[in-house]
Amino acid sequence: MKYRQLGNTELKISELSFGTWAIGGSWGKSDDQEALQGLERAMDAGVNFFDTADVYGNGHSEELLAKATKGKEDKIHIATKFCRAGDIHGLETYSEKTVTAYCEDSLKRLQREAIDLYQIHCPPMEILKDGRVFEVLDKLQQQGKIRYYGVSVETVEEGLFCLEQANVKALQVIFNIFRQKPVSELLPQAKEKGVGLLARVPLASGLLTGKFTKQATFEADDHRSFNKNGEQFNVGETFAGVEFSKGVELSEQLGWIAEGRGNMTRAALRWILDHEEITTVIPGFKTVKQVEDNLQATEVPAFSEAELKKLTDFYHLEIHPNIRGAY
Repeated sequence: MKYRQLGNTELKISELSFGTWAIGGSWGKSDDQEALQGLERAMDAGVNFFDTADVYGNGHSEELLAKATKGKEDKIHIATKFCRAGDIHGLETYSEKTVTAYCEDSLKRLQREAIDLYQIHCPPMEILKDGRVFEVLDKLQQQGKIRYYGVSVETVEEGLFCLEQANVKALQVIFNIFRQKPVSELLPQAKEKGVGLLARVPLASGLLTGKFTKQATFEADDHRSFNKNGEQFNVGETFAGVEFSKGVELSEQLGWIAEGRGNMTRAALRWILDHEEITTVIPGFKTVKQVEDNLQATEVPAFSEAELKKLTDFYHLEIHPNIRGAY
């Protein structure tokens, strides 16, 4: 496993890490024992960073991480998020009293004394511009409840705004072959300012595994069913904002990326890792097999300049016109 510095913090984290939304909930059925085995397998392979949120299974994924990392708290870094358990547009959700309560609840579930990276969970731009939430996070940092803080954003514009905030140390962005918009401005500016980047939705909710047909269906409690058109939250979180059947077509046209790289999953993750500005890529998982497959991405060949250009051109011509929602 290779490690990358999280911006200008002291944290060195594995370039391939894991998100825990799927094992918490909203991705159909999951099995806690399988999830714990998957976390164990990842740590055995050198993964030392996991991303979660207080709303993933109403805290369930935080509790799973507490179990999996017991006794390894000083070696395994955890990022969690807050605000979506409340009204994301209401200022009260970001008050010192409310955020402190969210933080302390997460600390209890994680069974930790401090959160390594505390992230605002996709807040609206008006909240970011109001700015008071950053003062609250500064206080939590001074109190030792959090080590660093960052923001999970939906759009490049939000990300660029957050880069102007003095103590934001990390941005979490949707970044994959279907979502290349951050490349031109956000990635270089984050690097210049010493801000770490976490790449989420790296497989476009599974489209970039190449495993789906247009006939695929998803369980009612899976966001790929209940949020397929952005009914519950930003449509970009589901299939990277591309309508499902169109996404299947586009992924079929990308089948060539798997050549010499084992499969599309590994290739799609490799493409993200080929961007040096990205600190870590955080695919989700529900099974040990998925963990093992994702881990292989660190070993497969990088993309050539010609391949990268081909993927950039494909994005601009074929994918970009089909992306829905603000990004």
